[in-house]
This record gives sequence, C-alpha cells and structure tokens, in this order.
Amino acid sequence: MKMPKVNIKNLFAGLILVGSASFVSAQTTQVDSANSTATQTAATQQNPTIEGLKKQIEANPKDTEALAQLANAYQEASDWTNAVETWKKISVLLPDWAPSYYSQAYAYQSAKDDANAKIAYEKYVAAVKPEEVEQNKKNLAYAYFYIAFSEQQTDPNKAKEHIAKSLQYDPNNQDAIKLSKALNS
Repeated sequence: MKMPKVNIKNLFAGLILVGSASFVSAQTTQVDSANSTATQTAATQQNPTIEGLKKQIEANPKDTEALAQLANAYQEASDWTNAVETWKKISVLLPDWAPSYYSQAYAYQSAKDDANAKIAYEKYVAAVKPEEVEQNKKNLAYAYFYIAFSEQQTDPNKAKEHIAKSLQYDPNNQDAIKLSKALNS
C-alpha cells in the first residue's frame, strides 16, 4: 500500500489535539446548516491555499498528500462539508489509513452530524492496526468515548463496553470517568 507523503508526526500531533476535545463538544446542538454551508463555501472560494490545492489535485486526483493538505485547509476554514468529502476521497485511495477516518469523524462532529461522526469513529477504531495502537492511544480513547456517549441512550450495554475501552487507553480522562460512572450506576 502506498502511503501519502504527509508528515505523519505533524498529522498525528494535530489529530491528537483534535481528539482532545472534551465531553462538552460530544454533546449535540442544532445549527442552520444551509446558512453555515453558504458562508463556508464563500470563504473557501477566496482562499488561495485551497484554490491552489484544488488545481494540484485536478492535475493528479490520486495525490494523497495534496488531498490531506486540502482537507486540513478546509478544516481550518471550518468548511466541514468539503473537509468530509476530501477525507472520504483519501479513505477510498487509502482504505487502511486510520487517520483519514478519525479526521472524517472530527469534521462530521464539527458539522454536528453525530450519526456519521459515530460511524467514522467506528471505522477509525477498526482501521487502527495493532502496531499503531500505542501511538494512537489518545485518539482511540476519544473515539471510544464518543461512540459510548452516542450509544448511552440506545444501547447502554454497548456504551459500557466502549467506555471501558476508552478508559483502557486513557484512564485519566475525566469525561470518560464521569460517563462510566453514569453508565454503571
């Protein structure tokens, strides 16, 4: 499998920061997505970095490094729709590359699309290879936390399993500890 030329250390550092979101951000709120999408699209159309990367990808649609840079640029611009679509393209090109699923989940979560965020976090958990677990502990802990949080009402037993996994990877996460206590009380 050909890996992208993305600086993996920097990407993982960024993903760990993304994964350190708190319990509060796992809660859901409704937003006016039509207004939000129109504003994001206008902002990204004026972004020279995004426009340059789009041209680069037009010339080589399988350039995973440029696609990852574009997805990150969309995230920086809070253009969650285009970020998700770009991360999906990377997942098609590199189906075993776990960070693309984690980033998809983050973009979905930021767009308040909780159902798809949960699915993407589940794909991330499944894609992390055993030899990658150590470097992904924080992200795994957050992914399992988010899944548990999402399932607490519909499937409390599954939520308990997921929160236990979350705490296995990060036993000091206070939000996960609180959710575990709530689920097991």
